[in-house]
Amino acid sequence: MATYTPGPRVRKGAIVALDPFNPLASVIVFQYNPEDMSRTLTPNTADAGGLTEALRLKGAPTETISVDLFIDATDQLERSDPSALTKGIYPQLSALEMLLFPKSSLVVANTVLAALGTIEVIPPESPLTLFAWGLRRIVPVRIDSLDITEELHDVNLNPIRARVGVSMQVLTYDDLSLTNPGRAIYLANQVLRETLAIEGSLDNVSSVVSGDVKLI
Repeated sequence: MATYTPGPRVRKGAIVALDPFNPLASVIVFQYNPEDMSRTLTPNTADAGGLTEALRLKGAPTETISVDLFIDATDQLERSDPSALTKGIYPQLSALEMLLFPKSSLVVANTVLAALGTIEVIPPESPLTLFAWGLRRIVPVRIDSLDITEELHDVNLNPIRARVGVSMQVLTYDDLSLTNPGRAIYLANQVLRETLAIEGSLDNVSSVVSGDVKLI
């Protein structure tokens, strides 16, 4: 009798907003992992001021990440999923979009304070947002933009397929307070990068020593 051997489980990328007052506020697991990801790192160099400053770093580099996410309700519609039939992919798009919105309850509270004559209304703070791309890349981020292209709609004009371009800036220990857990998360990721860099350098040195690679 033939036995079914399941394939390897594919780890999914995700964007998670950590809100202690609403743990399920924004948990976006990618339906399909993006085929590619664009990253740009710009060094945080010291201001020009002398020969000794040319190589000095003030802190972690500025890193931006861009990915294209694809959301499709086709499989859910074939299974007659009630949510997909009545709302399409509105819930998934809304979860992404709400990463950029202050909570409506805070907006209402600030409106009341302003009406009562409060001199200064403190803008609401967004929850800590993490970009998770496997175990070796979990970093705090700020969503800079969402470029949403709705490609298909059902008869009720619910979107059922969309492409979302997500642009993020990684937040470093220079951007976050000492008590913010994102600071420790970023530092842990940097330590991991340093460990992997040493491993890669050792492999390169071994290749040079063994004669597989010539530098000169």
